[in-house]
Amino acid sequence: MAALPPMPEDWEDTHATLQAYSNAVAALPRAFITPHDKWWHIALTVQPDGLTTSPVPLPDGSTATVRMDHYTHEVVLASAGGQRWTWPMDAGLTATELGDALVDAATELGLEGEYERGKFENDEPRPYDVKAAAAFYDTLLIVNGVLAEHRARLEGEVSPIQMWPHGFDLSFEWFGTRVERLEEDGEVVEYPSQLNLGFYPGGEPYFYSNPWPFDADDLVDNPLPAGSEWYDEDWQGTRFPYHELHDDPTATERLLEFADRVFQIVQPTLTS
Repeated sequence: MAALPPMPEDWEDTHATLQAYSNAVAALPRAFITPHDKWWHIALTVQPDGLTTSPVPLPDGSTATVRMDHYTHEVVLASAGGQRWTWPMDAGLTATELGDALVDAATELGLEGEYERGKFENDEPRPYDVKAAAAFYDTLLIVNGVLAEHRARLEGEVSPIQMWPHGFDLSFEWFGTRVERLEEDGEVVEYPSQLNLGFYPGGEPYFYSNPWPFDADDLVDNPLPAGSEWYDEDWQGTRFPYHELHDDPTATERLLEFADRVFQIVQPTLTS
């Protein structure tokens, strides 16, 4: 078990930059990877050297990836054939400038297509504190390990652990056997029930574990571990504020206890 360090001070500007850059990085998989019905194709994964896209297929049959390298503090586009482009994250590039540079480099790799530019275009200044970014990534590696440990305990279908560019939060989903039928555009669509476990690092950071559907009458009277709470404001689920855990030598153990407890409570409501 390990402690969780405090989140870096004066972190919000760097957090906003990382989120803006992650949306630019996701432009290539969004345009060229076969879409997944749960949008997994645009998500990033936590690797020892940074946040990385899924492999993007190239016309010659090989692949390329884009990585936000948190050791060199560069965005790196690299092909399996050895071509490589880098852009420093602390150089003040806007998200639009980074996205344009990635698109130009992708063209050199033979990738021609339509980009959803509105997903990444942003001309705001992009400050980047190298020390804050490095401290955040050290924390993210610990959190990713805790999520992986809990994920390995679960039976049934689970998603990969993924960093979502649009929210810049890290999470995975467990899928129940209950099926919800919703009408969309005049057609009935089936969706599996699910429970996520995730980490949001912005503002006042917190962990969350949110079931869908959320059956409040069956859930919110169940007690949660100390420091965590049921939440029903802009979203519904459970929340464990980061400040309740940082610098506690039993933090990761408490986080796993929280995840296990929520699963025990919610699992019966998500199975048919």
